[in-house]
Amino acid sequence: MSTVTETHETTTPAIDSAAGQDADTTTTITPSATDVVVAQAASRVGGLLRLATAGSVDDGKSTLVGRLLHDTKSVLADQLAAAHAESRRRGWTGELADLALLTDGLRAEREQGITIDVAYRYFATPRRSFVLADCPGHVQYTRNTVTGASGADAVIVLVDARHGVVEQTRRHLAVLGLLRVPHVVVALNKIDLVDDAEAVHADVSAQLGELAPRLGLSALTVVPVSALHGDNVVDRSERTPWYSGPTLLDLLETLPAADEREAGLRFPVQTVIRPQHGAVDPAHVDYRGYAGHVASGAVAVGDEVVVLPSGSRTRVVGIDVSGRTVERAEAPLSVTLRLADQVDVSRGDLLASAADAPEVASRIEGVLCWLAGTPLRPGARVLVKHGTRTVPARIGVVGERLDVDTLDVAPAEEATLNDLVRVDVTLAEPLPVEPYAESRSAGSFLVIDPASGATLAAGFVGAGFDGARAATTADPGVAA
Repeated sequence: MSTVTETHETTTPAIDSAAGQDADTTTTITPSATDVVVAQAASRVGGLLRLATAGSVDDGKSTLVGRLLHDTKSVLADQLAAAHAESRRRGWTGELADLALLTDGLRAEREQGITIDVAYRYFATPRRSFVLADCPGHVQYTRNTVTGASGADAVIVLVDARHGVVEQTRRHLAVLGLLRVPHVVVALNKIDLVDDAEAVHADVSAQLGELAPRLGLSALTVVPVSALHGDNVVDRSERTPWYSGPTLLDLLETLPAADEREAGLRFPVQTVIRPQHGAVDPAHVDYRGYAGHVASGAVAVGDEVVVLPSGSRTRVVGIDVSGRTVERAEAPLSVTLRLADQVDVSRGDLLASAADAPEVASRIEGVLCWLAGTPLRPGARVLVKHGTRTVPARIGVVGERLDVDTLDVAPAEEATLNDLVRVDVTLAEPLPVEPYAESRSAGSFLVIDPASGATLAAGFVGAGFDGARAATTADPGVAA
């Protein structure tokens, strides 16, 4: 039986958290949970696949995740027993426990029967390891869908077979298009509750086949499932003899994962490690290391790197991982780098390959997914967090807005909750940004309220609505 762990996160995985400050410290950088999973995945044929779920509320996302965990034998006995006890307390009459309880960990979630936060689960099959983010479906929690999907290789979008494609489905698909998620799989859930399942499957497949290219998504695969009964989730169902495609798990096990190692080195410095006075071995009294995670690419001893935004150049002379020295490290491992020269490097700086270092910019054009209840208007003063650096900024023009219901692109003067708008942002200090289409880590940023510290928006450098605009212009009579 596989070991399964769960965490809850509230920051965008594509962008490092703000934990840690510049300070002299003897802290040892230990492997993160992701590092451990990556190491375990190396021994499996399919490697590691980062998954997320999305879809409208009550479409059965948490139940589907619970079904995947249960049917792959990735649930510990005490977890299953606790779910059984809670199910009985609620009057659940099914043979199995309410499988949604395996992922809805927060008290508010359990009491309301919904997912609020993003629950991360780690599980594996003989063919592949998975990190799965179960995201909420309520409109007011769209921010957490952005969180869960921002670093995903694939996203499972659930559609209730009884309701078909609804506005929240289109909103999530629009966000996934902006996030450049490589693979989107549609789980047509509750297929057991409709009369003509084959016709419903064909209709939803046709709708999504038309919608996907308009949002910049690749072809979508629609798998008819029943998360409650397990049909076509892990095992093929006899109730859908008309469906000849793969089960959901079969499909996930064969999807190609994005290889972050193929890109150039991008290493956001999270903290500077120096010894406390008199608190270390004399052999390490001059130690100076720069800790963080390899966002993309790989780094090896002897590599020439550029420190951005300053532009200073130096070489890597050592790589430390959890108390040991290695010659090479690849994304997405957490490491500490030692450099040849006494260059000025601090938290928020980016170490990049000298051969393909990004340009620094004082102005960003891109798209915001506005996540705050208060509207965004031109001239707003905010903070922009890119990688591990946070700088003051001002919102310039609030340009076009994408209507996720009709896919119309129209001028906008402000942005409200869950709006997708084009903006330009003027930065007080330059940042090494790249187009999101080229780098999901260097092309994403957060917009933060300078007074409260609350996250206001997720941003995507250079993104736009060209796909939706072109499709709408070419065939304005087609309904979304």
